[in-house]
Amino acid sequence: MKGGPEGRFTRRTPRIVAAAKLRRRRDRERAGQFLAEGPQAVREALARSGAVRELFLTERAGQRHPDLTTAARAAGVPVSWITEDAAGALTETVTPQGVVAVCEHLDRPLATVLRGRPRLVAVLVEVAEPGNAGPVLRTADAAGAQAVVFAGAAVDPYNGKCVRASAGSLFHLDLVRHPEPTTALAQLRGAGLRVLAATGHGETDLDHLADAGALAAPTAWVFGSEAHGLPAAVLTEADDRVRVPIHGRAESLNLGAAAAVCLYASARAQREERRTP
Repeated sequence: MKGGPEGRFTRRTPRIVAAAKLRRRRDRERAGQFLAEGPQAVREALARSGAVRELFLTERAGQRHPDLTTAARAAGVPVSWITEDAAGALTETVTPQGVVAVCEHLDRPLATVLRGRPRLVAVLVEVAEPGNAGPVLRTADAAGAQAVVFAGAAVDPYNGKCVRASAGSLFHLDLVRHPEPTTALAQLRGAGLRVLAATGHGETDLDHLADAGALAAPTAWVFGSEAHGLPAAVLTEADDRVRVPIHGRAESLNLGAAAAVCLYASARAQREERRTP
């Protein structure tokens, strides 16, 4: 372990200064690395082979979470002890937890992911708010999706807020960043997935699709930003434009809720199809 409790790295230590720069997107892109903060995210990162480059721990965090040093040692990941002040330099939260990992970018080309024949994929088109994108990552993971695609001018999935909001799910899924939403949808369709665009103005009702057994097929659900929805070109490219029925008086669902309803509807249909003799 580097640094050691007697010689902990401070916020002025060159390694801490270099890692702190990863809080900025341009530096993350340049280095191909990002920061994961907190024991849950770091625990999941360590479980993914090759994801973690270095683990920083305060003495207090090391005592509280001894499993992290054990996991790091097993994975061959160097552990460096840091001061509480250094932890503050590495994190964006008001109360740092003293656990930060420097991680390698995880995204893969869409063509590579599609060779694995995923059956459930979430696509985020120009979703700019990390507090919305992170929970969708977590929901997609919970629903059993195999991949999440960040398409167009979407938020950086390695944004600190997005990583924290994913609660470790970022490390469980295939992650794709694609510059052209319509091209991404064409690739998904070419791989045999039905492309469904979630929109409040869709001509197809989610309940009707479920009742008709249409959700059991391999599916890519497409979600847009809460502020602007999906671009017209994306809506045109989709196989169907689907609305979640509103049975009460609410005007609409937020992105996270809509994604959960749609992804779980597909997950249930696909699971039931596998059970059918």
